[in-house]
Amino acid sequence: MSSSPIMIKDVPKEDRPRERLLKLGAGHLSNQELLAILIGSGTKKESVMVLSNRVLMHFEGLNLLKDATIEELMAIKGIGMAKGVLLLSALELGKRMNQYKPDDRYVIRSPEDGANYIMEDMRTLNQEHFIVLFLNTKNQVIHRQTIFIGSLNASIVHPREIYREAVKRSAASIICAHNHPSGDPAPSQEDIHVTKRLVESGKMIGIELLDHLVIGDRKFISLKEKGYL
Repeated sequence: MSSSPIMIKDVPKEDRPRERLLKLGAGHLSNQELLAILIGSGTKKESVMVLSNRVLMHFEGLNLLKDATIEELMAIKGIGMAKGVLLLSALELGKRMNQYKPDDRYVIRSPEDGANYIMEDMRTLNQEHFIVLFLNTKNQVIHRQTIFIGSLNASIVHPREIYREAVKRSAASIICAHNHPSGDPAPSQEDIHVTKRLVESGKMIGIELLDHLVIGDRKFISLKEKGYL
């Protein structure tokens, strides 16, 4: 007479993966236990711990598992689409976290750097978008925000909104940019007026407006280079 499989409910509560994680922290769990938590449940014939062990054995450990496809996962008995999608999502998050380097922020040292950073996103827009890049003391972009969408108007672009966000982000300086849907980046009188208001406001609170870029279709104009800052 064959013995029935040991299911997770038969394991003392303090020895179950979730309880061990809560008590000891994720770093104390084995790969099998962490996988079991993600998979969530086993089948009628085997516990989630046995299933998670089979998954690891199938991929010969984490190294091959990290590149698994949904088809490969679903080929394992007990892993359906829902569990496969959950595993793929967790694996992808792990990859992204591993690749993320906080110092890999975009550095802007010239008007060309600023224009290159936003050109592809802005050159084909059908409406004017006014955006602000917030920079740290190393001229790295720490945040990007669309302030408003529509025709540039000094009564709409409120310096207080822009500089409030700059203070919130601990920005050392900012770069403003907006696009001309016509494709011609030639600045209007309103563009120049808005720029001068922002320059004066920035001086008052000690956050410098480094430039105001007008984006056309694969071309741009720097109002700093034109002498308006």
